Amino acid sequence: MEEIDRRIVTLLARDGRMSFTDLARETGLSVSAVHQRVRRLEKRGVVRGYAAIVDHDAIGLPLTAFVSIKPIDPAAPDDAPERLAHLTAIEACHSVAGDESYILKVRVASPVALEDLLQQIRAAANVSTRTTVVLSTPYEHRTPEIAPDPDPDPGPAPDAP
Repeated sequence: MEEIDRRIVTLLARDGRMSFTDLARETGLSVSAVHQRVRRLEKRGVVRGYAAIVDHDAIGLPLTAFVSIKPIDPAAPDDAPERLAHLTAIEACHSVAGDESYILKVRVASPVALEDLLQQIRAAANVSTRTTVVLSTPYEHRTPEIAPDPDPDPGPAPDAP
């Protein structure tokens, strides 16, 4: 990825509503050049979408927890993500290495709602759970540091004898 594209992605990750005019000003490109680069980044899947960051306390979901799950029967099919997809309280599902198979990030209204969700998870996916309740979140949704291209194209190879 070119340096200018890394800059555009960093700016958009910081503010997904940044206008093409502001992106152009920040990158030194023309508005049309920025527009083309953003569309190309979207087409390549580098920029996958734009979303509002919601205050979960304000919408009645103040309790966040991480739920580690592992199958009760290790020989059972590994289909927990599909079995749990209908549970909208699950914000994220990560496949992990270690004792557990997946870690789920969940948001609910109360400890009672968390207990109910845990029962639903266990029943739907036939898993055991281990839960960690979040007490506070000092930061989240940080702008990623985009690594430079580890192997920039050095140009044509020298002619072999």
